[in-house]
Amino acid sequence: MLHSLQAKEKALEYNQYIRAKWIVLVTLIIVLLAICVLSISVGSSGLSIPEILKALFGQGTVRSKTIIWNLRMPRVAAGIGVGIALAMTGCIMQNTLRNPLASASTLGVTQGASFGAAFAIVQLGAGVQIGNAGAAAAIAVTNPYMVTICAFLGGIATTAVILGLSRIGNVTPSTMILAGVALSSLFTGATTLIQYFADDVLISTIVYWTFGSLGRAGWREIALIFLFSGLAFLYFIFNRWNYNAMESGTPTAKSLGVPVDSLILISMIVCSLVSAVSVAFVGCINFIGLIAPHITRRFVGNDYRFLIPCSALAGAVLMIAADIVSRMLVSPTILPIGALTSFLGAPLFLYMIIKKGNIK
Repeated sequence: MLHSLQAKEKALEYNQYIRAKWIVLVTLIIVLLAICVLSISVGSSGLSIPEILKALFGQGTVRSKTIIWNLRMPRVAAGIGVGIALAMTGCIMQNTLRNPLASASTLGVTQGASFGAAFAIVQLGAGVQIGNAGAAAAIAVTNPYMVTICAFLGGIATTAVILGLSRIGNVTPSTMILAGVALSSLFTGATTLIQYFADDVLISTIVYWTFGSLGRAGWREIALIFLFSGLAFLYFIFNRWNYNAMESGTPTAKSLGVPVDSLILISMIVCSLVSAVSVAFVGCINFIGLIAPHITRRFVGNDYRFLIPCSALAGAVLMIAADIVSRMLVSPTILPIGALTSFLGAPLFLYMIIKKGNIK
């Protein structure tokens, strides 16, 4: 009888635990929908909420439908896709590398992918300039597959070094972060050399591209981002129990039958590919992959059944919020979203270093 009561109490506690996680997940979905509507309504065109709703459902004037579907909706969709991709990969990198400071930007993967994309655009002619040089310049990717491949090669080169370091027994998490800083500097210097040998128009265009912007991705590029992010999400969710086991340490995970070596290798390759695709089309956007998982952990803990989707949703919310701020802060000028995410992420990064100053 006593055993039965204890079992019921444990079952009740577990159900409450799961219910709390589902509440967080549903709340994030609602917040994301709300912030997407807010993003669509922000702009200098003066569209009212009823006009926006009519345009979303295929009604309204030609002008309102053009503004919504050709300008604002692609921007929102790109923000959701990139936010999901970067936050999800940051969550997995922190698990597989056993490093709370790991993300695509802090390990140099973003910078490596950025170099690869810049090389494809400038040297291989995979992009063309739209508009005038300077602040109004923009890049239209004419060969997204070439840009994606080159960005992936740049990102995977960094990943190979980081994976190599993670296999060395006496290398600490802080050492891997320092290696990421060094690799970031290396690829930033290589990107600078590409600009040095380019003409003035290409220099200004590439500099503008590296600022990061959600406005330059078209529906074709957005579809690619969602395709790769969706496939990566399915792989990560399929291995959710393996990631939970990894939280207890590599020896424990191996004792539970987790194929640790292959899991780490494939996970890092998938993370590099997804990060590379995002960087290839929107430029460098830093720290989303670091911020979102840590914010989410405060509400759902380290249960990867919920941490992966909640981190993805939180990343999308942060991206859309940063984009809204970039458009409203000094309207009608649109600030580079990469700068805003860095302003948000850098203080958190420093806080984590101070708080976890004994990381080894």
